[in-house]
Amino acid sequence: MLDLFIRYHGPTGLKAAGKAGAKRWARNHSRKDPGPLIDQVFIALAEQTVTVPGADAVEIVIPRVAAQIKELKHQRDIVAGEVEKLIDDFPLSRVLTSMPGVGVKTAAQILLAAGDMSAFPTPGHLAAYAGIAPVTRRSGTSIRGEFPARSGNKRLKNALFRSAWVASCHDPLSKAYYDRKRAEGKRHNAAVMCLARRRLNVMYAMMKNSTLYEPRVPAAA
Repeated sequence: MLDLFIRYHGPTGLKAAGKAGAKRWARNHSRKDPGPLIDQVFIALAEQTVTVPGADAVEIVIPRVAAQIKELKHQRDIVAGEVEKLIDDFPLSRVLTSMPGVGVKTAAQILLAAGDMSAFPTPGHLAAYAGIAPVTRRSGTSIRGEFPARSGNKRLKNALFRSAWVASCHDPLSKAYYDRKRAEGKRHNAAVMCLARRRLNVMYAMMKNSTLYEPRVPAAA
């Protein structure tokens, strides 16, 4: 889409090129089939009946902004590649990525935020630092229940939440635990957070002992 904006600037340029012309150019500059996207663009153009004042001036700016966004995405990919290469050289990266739901990028976020986890005496300390330990709220002398913490390291919290969410979809043990929490009445985010907290105990032990993940096999009845 960014390449289309750089090439044709906006609605005026796209209409002048026509659907066939835009498709022809896009096919020569894309690895994927651009047909469906071009069709949607021209459907939207056909539905546009109002001309906004200053549209011509905006179309001068559009290709410049699109080029800047494209360059930023390119730089982001370069940085991500460099980070992944550094993570591959980190001794404990294989420990983290052996756990279901933890890819290279997620492992990078965890290692950048928590290191080898040796600075935390217990998994509970690490959970509190990440902001995934439940907080008990009180009102006077009454207890209103436990709620997710609003503080904590956002980068680590997001990485742990994301890995738990992925695991709940693809790892049978994680999915069973998630389903059990949902059956208890917890909402999706709360169930995933419970799973993240449970997985953090395992992750902490793996990092402390430098051992790869081993799924538990349920004992025979």
